[in-house]
Amino acid sequence: MKKIKNPSVAGRFYPNNTDELLNLFKQYENDIKIDSNYISQLVISPHAGYIYSARCAYQALKHIKGENIFIFSPAHKVYVNTAAICDYDSFLTPLGEVELNKDIISELQVEINNIAFEDEHAIEVQLPILQYLHKNFKIIPVIVGQNGTSVVNNIISKYWNDKSCSFIISSDLSHYLSDTQAKKLDEISAYMIESNDYRKFHPQQACGAASIIGALKFAQEKNYSFIRLDMRNSSSAANDKSRVVGYGSWLLYEGEKNTYIAKYFGNLLKEIAYKSIKSKGNVTLENYPCVLNQFGASFVTLQKNNKLRGCIGSSYAHRPLIADLIHNAYLSAYSDTRFNPLNESELSEIDIKISLLSEPYEIHFSSEEDLLDKIIPCKDGLIIQDGQYRALYLPSVWEQLSDKKLFLYSLKQKAGLEPTYFSKTFKAWKFHSEYI
Repeated sequence: MKKIKNPSVAGRFYPNNTDELLNLFKQYENDIKIDSNYISQLVISPHAGYIYSARCAYQALKHIKGENIFIFSPAHKVYVNTAAICDYDSFLTPLGEVELNKDIISELQVEINNIAFEDEHAIEVQLPILQYLHKNFKIIPVIVGQNGTSVVNNIISKYWNDKSCSFIISSDLSHYLSDTQAKKLDEISAYMIESNDYRKFHPQQACGAASIIGALKFAQEKNYSFIRLDMRNSSSAANDKSRVVGYGSWLLYEGEKNTYIAKYFGNLLKEIAYKSIKSKGNVTLENYPCVLNQFGASFVTLQKNNKLRGCIGSSYAHRPLIADLIHNAYLSAYSDTRFNPLNESELSEIDIKISLLSEPYEIHFSSEEDLLDKIIPCKDGLIIQDGQYRALYLPSVWEQLSDKKLFLYSLKQKAGLEPTYFSKTFKAWKFHSEYI
């Protein structure tokens, strides 16, 4: 006889009526703007009542696809040390049954504990959205305890190269703080997720912390990037800012964040930069992609008649990319001391180029020759510093200075140093950039 897991929170966390559910999802389909068509193998998705978090979850699950979908859930009701699986054949929702992949489940060296699944909502609330968005998939539900990080990491690593498999980390963020406190903590959590910084990620930051840490460790090993899709908290639906729960959704991109942004939003960034210049920095934007709220470093270069007309930027990420871009576009037009402020009559004549900088990392070297050996022409941007003297060249400068020694000598001059200057306190960092 087929063993079916009946729904536990239908009618409470989400509608129990099929037509009502379908109408809700059709509303999401019409209302929610999906930022890109990128299909990811792994997403982070919240799991509260639909009135609070479903729009956030919808964006994550829209970006995922696979015949076999692992869902990693925290253990809300029953203590689980590392991880648990179940021996059900399917999970039932108002939209029908979702089959489990029993073959894959049998390969997992994890204990069977059906009791842990009986009243667990964090898997169940993902299913109706998945059913609406995708067809012909099976699930592998795993409940993860606080000591289950390595289990999650091992499962993702084992099945990642099988492109029929994808992964959902089901997790909310902060719990029952004030709106102000929650926003601060959730921004810290978001920054850590987006930096693949898993070593100090704390269980109080997210109920699915163990699974998030396992995914972050995998992402760091692969040099993949988490892309923010949405962030909010329950106050937007409940109008109660005294005790809120935070929600966020992310997709995992197989590459650098800046590559993703340049590919999908390059034209938008140029439009934003132009608006900033035209309005002299007084830009008000609505409904822009949430990934632009991630910290980022940008350089804005203006050209007129193929000649430099202004260039200002940030050498490291210290604020949301959208704020950095707006600020640097304004400064490049009106505050580059090498040029007069841009006139309104010049607006139609300028060409805007944007560079998105990766995090700089220090180059360790024993001599100037050793430093030169560690620089890759046409790829590396370079920052040098000795005391108060500091300067940066973008990778695009290699087009004018293709010789490594001349590149370094010119950069020293830009910093205010002699071309042949070198000392024991001389430091250098290199970085990459995406060019728009």
